[in-house]
Amino acid sequence: MTQMSIELITAMAAIAISIISIIIALCAIIKYNRVYRLYDGFMRGRDAESLEGLILEENERIEKLEQADLNNKEVMRSMNRNIRSSYQKMGIVHYDAFEGMGGKISFALALLDYTNSGLIINCMHGANGCFLYIKDVDAGTTGIQLGAEEKHALEKALGYVKE
Repeated sequence: MTQMSIELITAMAAIAISIISIIIALCAIIKYNRVYRLYDGFMRGRDAESLEGLILEENERIEKLEQADLNNKEVMRSMNRNIRSSYQKMGIVHYDAFEGMGGKISFALALLDYTNSGLIINCMHGANGCFLYIKDVDAGTTGIQLGAEEKHALEKALGYVKE
């Protein structure tokens, strides 16, 4: 091999490396342009909205949802207080107050709240009229003597008696 052929081979190798370098550079430029278009579209947002605007809108929406959540929790606490103070336990006993005079239309009704406080209503029907008695219940007990029917109604409301 002569000096000329070595120079020719070296020149051709340099040209080949240059062509390969140009092709790689063109591929890199094409990929860069594609990534830049995607980035630019992302930063501009939909319909020329900015990404910052979208983030601010979402932040406002989240703040409104958090406020609504706090309001809902307060409403639920209030409803829970109301439910606890409402009558939620009941026991009723039907009986014949005046043997053979009116049938089983007399009744004792116990109404209790969450704390087992409330009242017992005793309605006694007879030939001469109707008599209604109300007794207070506090924490499942009364300070007044209960009749058998009233006691049974209270035990039903407390869940001691199942029928």
